[in-house]
Amino acid sequence: MRDVLAELIDRASEGSVVLARVVGVTGAGPRAVGASMVVTGDGEVVGSLSGGCVESAVVESAAMVLADGIAVLERFGIADQDGMAIGLTCGGEMEIFLERVDRTRLGMLTALAREIDAGRAVALLTSLAGEPDWRLLLDIGAGGPITGEPAADARGGRPSESTAADGVHDGMRPGPDAASAAVPRDAVKMARAGRTGTIGSDECEGGDLPRRAFVHSFGPPARMILAGANDFVRALSRLGSQLGYRVTVVDARETFTTAARFPAAAEVVVDWPHRYLRAEHEGGRIDARTVVLVLTHDAKFDVPLLVEALGLAELAFVGALGSRRTHADRLARLVAAGVTPDRLARLRSPVGLDLNATTPDETAVSIVAQIIAEAGRGSGRPLGPLDGPIHR
Repeated sequence: MRDVLAELIDRASEGSVVLARVVGVTGAGPRAVGASMVVTGDGEVVGSLSGGCVESAVVESAAMVLADGIAVLERFGIADQDGMAIGLTCGGEMEIFLERVDRTRLGMLTALAREIDAGRAVALLTSLAGEPDWRLLLDIGAGGPITGEPAADARGGRPSESTAADGVHDGMRPGPDAASAAVPRDAVKMARAGRTGTIGSDECEGGDLPRRAFVHSFGPPARMILAGANDFVRALSRLGSQLGYRVTVVDARETFTTAARFPAAAEVVVDWPHRYLRAEHEGGRIDARTVVLVLTHDAKFDVPLLVEALGLAELAFVGALGSRRTHADRLARLVAAGVTPDRLARLRSPVGLDLNATTPDETAVSIVAQIIAEAGRGSGRPLGPLDGPIHR
């Protein structure tokens, strides 16, 4: 959608158009979830969804959506053997959501464009219904307001055309807190992780949206910075990547710090970890979703990095691997380096939950479980003996 957003705003300011987005892909697919196409009333097409496999069918459906205003969810599977039927020759399946967009949506679209241009993490939450509801999830990376919605006009109805076109300051007002039932719990999690996809019926219970919705995220995913070049880091890089983090492995030892050893990492950096973290912070590439984990087992690496990390209040999580003896020695070194008690209290060490983990993969699960529990304010205890809802 990012690549057609300017054209969408321009065309919608002139009249109603249809926005078609890929909201689901199973198996091989020509385009990723989030790919978008705009179809105007005179048949102009901006963008693509499949490289030509399904566009003609989508244009036909767009004409009906323009005529009656009712959004539709189309599903396309494998084409027949002679290749003449509408479908995907690559063997996958694709879901495409088509909805009519007019001037009443311009406030939301302008706000979205401004957030993207400013380099902030933002997501658009859309109910997959005949009359879609839009929510703009703002300032995700900064931990700020999680929702926005079109401001009603003086009569309390839909926003007027002049208001809707004014953008985030005049056409938007802050929504409720992230914990509000107005936004499904998993939509907030997905948006904050920078992931794009649908949330299903179970996740939508308790909210005022229909039972299925699409979270369209813009901006970088949450980061996980792993200091060290060992088996524990390799296991964490795999698991962190599966959870949607952009994983960076950093270590000053060039021999061990190679992309071949850490294929799941988005980047492998040869540098002193504390120097790398400082540069990332100064470059504005660290935000309130960033996780930093120290797994070096070497005081000359981990102490300078922890001094640096504990001085950054915006980090979501700072953890260090090690035994009880290593932890005690590390604390003494950090105190000697001038780290104050309030900053030391932010350190999770020894990091991980008590799973009696021994292997690198088990340890990775233990560490990630603590990160998830703290982010969601969970207890980390077994669910069976607890009372109350499982999903809070």
